[in-house]
Amino acid sequence: MAIIHAIGRRKTSIARVYAEPGNGDIKVNNRDFKEYFPTGPLQYIVTQAQSAVNAVESWNITVNVDGGGIKGQAEAIRLGIARALVQSNEELKPALRKEGLLTRDPRMVERKKPGQKKARKRFQFSKR
Repeated sequence: MAIIHAIGRRKTSIARVYAEPGNGDIKVNNRDFKEYFPTGPLQYIVTQAQSAVNAVESWNITVNVDGGGIKGQAEAIRLGIARALVQSNEELKPALRKEGLLTRDPRMVERKKPGQKKARKRFQFSKR
């Protein structure tokens, strides 16, 4: 079977996921994912899609991730892995959909507006 390519995004993070049949290795930016994501909750997020369909040790996954913070990157990787699993086997889609792993979170940072301090905060108003 050929290498499967999928993309996951979250906020400003973009994860390019390459999956091929193997023994369960996950590399993020040429490093082991446990080294790249040192905390347990982030490691759980990365492996959540595979755990949902009992495919933890059946795919070797290589990820190039860029932009955003560490949590946004982990969530972008989770979406990319879920999409790659669906490409490999369409029957996994209902299980992943039920867990909410195929939904792209559309929330982004609101842009700063001119004449204001931040997106919604205004400069101090003085009546007199």
